[in-house]
Amino acid sequence: MTLPKHVTIVEVGPRDGLQNEPNAIPTEEKLALIRSLSEAGLSHIETTSFVSPKWVPQMADHDIICKELNNNDGTHYYALVPNERGLDDALACGVTHLSVVTTCSETFAQKNTNCSINDSLQRIQSIRKKTQQAALPIRAYLSCCMGCPYEGDTSLNTITDIAKQLIDMGCNQVVLSDTIGTGTPERMKRLIERVLNEVPLDKLAVHCHDTYGQALANIYASLCMGICTIDAAVAGLGGCPYAPGAGGNVATEDVVYLCEGLGIQTGINLQRLTQAGQRMTEFLNITPRSKAAIALQNKQYS
Repeated sequence: MTLPKHVTIVEVGPRDGLQNEPNAIPTEEKLALIRSLSEAGLSHIETTSFVSPKWVPQMADHDIICKELNNNDGTHYYALVPNERGLDDALACGVTHLSVVTTCSETFAQKNTNCSINDSLQRIQSIRKKTQQAALPIRAYLSCCMGCPYEGDTSLNTITDIAKQLIDMGCNQVVLSDTIGTGTPERMKRLIERVLNEVPLDKLAVHCHDTYGQALANIYASLCMGICTIDAAVAGLGGCPYAPGAGGNVATEDVVYLCEGLGIQTGINLQRLTQAGQRMTEFLNITPRSKAAIALQNKQYS
């Protein structure tokens, strides 16, 4: 087992973490969170999504968010685009890093994107073609890789086939996503082992939810397989509105603490990261889901 020397943590809290909050969060608070995350050392941050405010009201200020961020500060700011219309709006706001989404479950595809898997892949292909000349980086989320809330277990062959299609059409990275948090370490290893038959290791990332408390164990398993890009959300914010019972994202603070304990560099200041999460959880009046953050706040270790 050879662990990576450095891991890139992609912070998804501002988008995936906040999108389902029922009460409107002021744009200023979102921008303050994003900037504090960047200052903590996070170099890849997913900031918002260009979806219809009718479906995701919390992301209605996507244009302001993207226009306000400084793309020259060394941080890669991503925005999720569901289709060409979302892409056009994002490009008009100066977005230079994109996220797209598909799934390996037909039922989940209909619930989440109101189309079939093939239709979602065609949308992604259209987005890639439209951005090919500018060579904009695209991360492709592949959801339900550890199971679907409607269909149960998902086929490794299906996952691998879709992952290969995404890479073949020009996506820079495929994010294997445990959308409902039902994965276990051995399943994670089998998943990565199978996908690696068709997709290069450096083009894979993992995105884990912590519904059954397995997220860190699954991330450790992925690190043991050589994965060096991990998604996480500060304070464990988030969930999935189309996956009943799904818990929040794995907490960025806990992932950083895990990596530091393994001797893996992240470039992230854990204390400043914790402060960023604390401000947002206090604003939302919720308890952070990060054990590391709670311990730091209680000064249980230095």
